[in-house]
Amino acid sequence: MLVILSGLPGTGKTTIARELARHLGGVHVRIDSIEQALRNSALDVEPIDDAGYRVGYAIAEDNLRVGRIVIADSVNPIRLTRDAWVDVALRIGVAAVEIELKCSNCEEHRRRLEDRSMDIPRLQPVTWDQVITRKYEPWDREHLLIDTADQNVQQSLNSLLAQLRRAASQVVEL
Repeated sequence: MLVILSGLPGTGKTTIARELARHLGGVHVRIDSIEQALRNSALDVEPIDDAGYRVGYAIAEDNLRVGRIVIADSVNPIRLTRDAWVDVALRIGVAAVEIELKCSNCEEHRRRLEDRSMDIPRLQPVTWDQVITRKYEPWDREHLLIDTADQNVQQSLNSLLAQLRRAASQVVEL
């Protein structure tokens, strides 16, 4: 299964992706890590454009081919990238579950963004202004939604797991 976590920076994607990977024994593919590795490389890749996503798709595909559950962690702001993740699952013949994380409380969202510590060396922190002005296309298809505003990590994870179980049971029923 390919679990595709999407949402603006500061909504809790990486924290929840890590916990989900631990819980499911899955592989966590984080686009921020890949993009920073590309910036740090001798390739001198700037601007990154779609390079990080393309590497992420390849890593996800390799891990899905050997039967691993993959948790993809990226902003995934446009239909093009959302479709590309789903295409990875289709090529391998596994289920893809798309999940959007949001934090509906703007004050809480901003606090989380500004208070978080960077765990990737040399990664530049995202500012609140960058979050609120970022291009982020509204979803135009069915997907799961987790609002992390009034939940701690465990509550958000439990909500996500419950929704994943429901989604999996619907796939089996088909």
